[in-house]
Amino acid sequence: MSTNPVQLPDPTRLFDLSGKSALVTGAGRGIGKAAARALAGAGATVTLVARTATEIESAAAEIRTQGGKGNAVAADLSDLDAVEGLAAHGPFNILFNNAGINRPETFADVSEENFDAIFGLNVRSAFFLAQMVVRGLLEAGEGGSIINVSSQMGHVGGRNRSVYCASKHAMEGFTKAMALDLAERHIRANTLSPTFIRTPLTAPFFEDEAFMSDTLSRIPMGRVGETSDLVGAILFLASDASSLVTGTSIKVDGGWTAQ
Repeated sequence: MSTNPVQLPDPTRLFDLSGKSALVTGAGRGIGKAAARALAGAGATVTLVARTATEIESAAAEIRTQGGKGNAVAADLSDLDAVEGLAAHGPFNILFNNAGINRPETFADVSEENFDAIFGLNVRSAFFLAQMVVRGLLEAGEGGSIINVSSQMGHVGGRNRSVYCASKHAMEGFTKAMALDLAERHIRANTLSPTFIRTPLTAPFFEDEAFMSDTLSRIPMGRVGETSDLVGAILFLASDASSLVTGTSIKVDGGWTAQ
């Protein structure tokens, strides 16, 4: 009697993004740049977006030098016409919706200008960018994965971060709702919620000994994150490895929100 050996599944194929098109915002440095490199490394064709042309072109060139597919588009995402203009480069099967800002100040001192700036980019621009990507997928009849970059502060509160927390809680809410609207069209929507990650943007905070001491006391794993700590979660959410995951948040926070 002959027997055919059972082939074990290849788990690496779950993370293969060959033939997929990805859009990454805030991709010139930090988390966005790391995400663009990871998605390109998994086989996706990546469109990198940021305001600074030289920065974004350099990041895309690095990807191409390493054998990946990366295109640079300079755009100010606070301008919804610029957001809509990105549709010409799609459709995008993957959105890493990362562009955002924070202007820490205590609640009593929050200015209308800072409130509008934070909500304008973190909520308004992020919302309509996701909508643009989704409309492209619906028109093309394709499925996809929307990864809205939130924060641990989208699940808890934080001193001097009332507006930022509000903006990320808003993102958590609209992500859940869009996941329900799009589930039958095979478009998934989730958030990635990191703790403090070491990037050029956060570097000044980490130079403050009091801030650093307080931050580390709140992270049970005892360290802040590196951009490399996010790569696994990014590839999971972008790929078929998370094919039944939608409307949820992947927290990469060292245990901050578990307390």
